[in-house]
Amino acid sequence: MATIFTRIINGEIPCYKIAEDDEFFAFLDINPVQKGHTLVVPKEEVSYIFDINDDKLGRYMAFAKRVAAAIKTAVPCIKVGIAVVGLEVPHSHIHLIPLNEVNDLNFEHKMTLPKEEMQQIAENIVKNFK
Repeated sequence: MATIFTRIINGEIPCYKIAEDDEFFAFLDINPVQKGHTLVVPKEEVSYIFDINDDKLGRYMAFAKRVAAAIKTAVPCIKVGIAVVGLEVPHSHIHLIPLNEVNDLNFEHKMTLPKEEMQQIAENIVKNFK
């Protein structure tokens, strides 16, 4: 059975898409810990990030780096933090989270934002993605 992320990639579940290429897909986290919190996933279902072969893992990180640069330009923050937890969904995913202080990377403090605000954040990030 396809993971929720595969269903998002396939367009079966709507998302706030940030970027996509042949191998990877980025979209806003629906319950972000900070505004601009984005998930980057491989299109191939691989549960554990370190099961991805080295070459593809390098491309995965390079893609995430480009997404992080777009987030940093679009969302007021000092840096974009990265977290890989991988326990919630059995599909590798990188969390990119705008940071202004260390507590901004706290998964216990999730927020719900109005659709209009999520759409505006996504649009701002997309226009800065290169």
